[in-house]
Amino acid sequence: MTYIVGLTGGIGSGKSAAAQAFEELGITVIDTDAIAHALTAPGGAAIAPIRAAFGADYLTPEGALSRMRMRELVFADAAKKHLLESILHPMIRARTSELVQAARSPYVILMVPLLVESSDYRRRCQRILVVDCAEELQLARVTARSGLAAGQVRAIMANQVTRAVRLAAADDVIDNSQDPARLRRQVEALHARYLQLAAAGG
Repeated sequence: MTYIVGLTGGIGSGKSAAAQAFEELGITVIDTDAIAHALTAPGGAAIAPIRAAFGADYLTPEGALSRMRMRELVFADAAKKHLLESILHPMIRARTSELVQAARSPYVILMVPLLVESSDYRRRCQRILVVDCAEELQLARVTARSGLAAGQVRAIMANQVTRAVRLAAADDVIDNSQDPARLRRQVEALHARYLQLAAAGG
C-alpha cells in the first residue's frame, strides 16, 4: 500500500511552497485543489452536473465554473454548499485514488486544504503534516497575492477549522513564518523521516 502523507494548512500558510519542495525531492504531490480546478474547467467532468444543479448563471462565458459567484452563494447558503460538495467530492476522491495508485515515488504527498475537516481524507493518510504560520501573516500573504479584501480573506479563514484544531491534528508541523530556506530545511528533514517510515511500512 502506498504510504500517504496528508499535507494541509490554512489559506496563505504556504502549503504550495512546501509541496513544491517535496516535488523537487522527487516525491509525487497530489493536489486536490488542482483536481477540482480541472473538473470545473471548460469541458471538465463536473460542469454538466453543476449546470444542471445551479444553472448557467454559475458558469463563465467560456463554460468554466464561475468561482466568484459560486463562492458568494455557498458562503451564504449551507444547503447550496452541500449540493456543490455532493457533486465535486466523489469526483475528486476518485481521481485522487487513481493518482495515488499511479504514483511511483517512495511515498506520496496528498495536499488537501480541508484535510482536518474531512474524516475520509484523514483515514487515508498515514501521517498529517500541517504547514503553519501566524494568522496575521496568512492574511497579509493572501491579500497581497489575490486582491481579496481583508474581510473576504477573514471569511474564508473562518470557514476553516481554527489554527489550534489544525495543529492538534498534526503528526508533523512545518513553521513557515520565516524565509524559504528554513522551509526547505524542514522539508528535507521530514523527507528523510518519511522515507524511513515508508520503507518500514509506517
